Amino acid sequence: MDSAEYDNLAALERDHWYYSGKRRLVRSWIERLRPPAAGDVLLDCGAGTGLFAAEMESCCRVLVLDDHEESLGMLRARFQPGQVLVPAGGNVPLPDRSLDYLTALDVLEHIPDDAAAVRGFARLLRPGGLAVVTVPAGMALWSDWDVVLHHQRRYSRQALCALFGPGDWEILHVNHTNVFAYPAVWLLRRWRGWRGSSRADGKRAEDRLPPRWLNVLLRAAFVGAGLSRIPFPFGVSLLLAARRRG
Repeated sequence: MDSAEYDNLAALERDHWYYSGKRRLVRSWIERLRPPAAGDVLLDCGAGTGLFAAEMESCCRVLVLDDHEESLGMLRARFQPGQVLVPAGGNVPLPDRSLDYLTALDVLEHIPDDAAAVRGFARLLRPGGLAVVTVPAGMALWSDWDVVLHHQRRYSRQALCALFGPGDWEILHVNHTNVFAYPAVWLLRRWRGWRGSSRADGKRAEDRLPPRWLNVLLRAAFVGAGLSRIPFPFGVSLLLAARRRG
């Protein structure tokens, strides 16, 4: 991401309905599918500011991984030195089968070779280990937001599932999330594309915290739909949870 985006994220993510809802949603699926124990090890890939990983420290041992200096500065301020990892030559500096959980929250869309990244996930997880990933959904929503965040792509359900092939993975859950916001997001991004800019003050809607009542309502709708097993045909994001085969 651009450097300014880390400042935007740090200012918003604790309370904003999307970021706080995503953290709650991912943690809920982890607890539902494979409840963590104190001795388990979780690696959060592309950990950003480290807020999600910090929240998971009450459940298990946590490691964080990133390769952006802005992120690493925040992570080193939040975690012990041994918890903060930096990729070496594109590889995660951990032994094979050393993890019980791996999370990659809005990470794969930044990586040119996302299939290689998922193969790396398989190397790191123990048999029975759980990977939970979130990605932006639907190229119809491609906008200046994706460009600023240096996205390579947005995903369809089929394309995301294809990364987690049956040889290494058992897909336990995959579904669109942020379903009810989809019409508003589609309209907003089409309108912004037509105008050719965000706002006169340079602020995008995604950079602002909504009024409290709306923030609470949007978070409840996001989490409620995200925990459902109803197969939604569209949404702003996708969430996938997969178990590493033995």
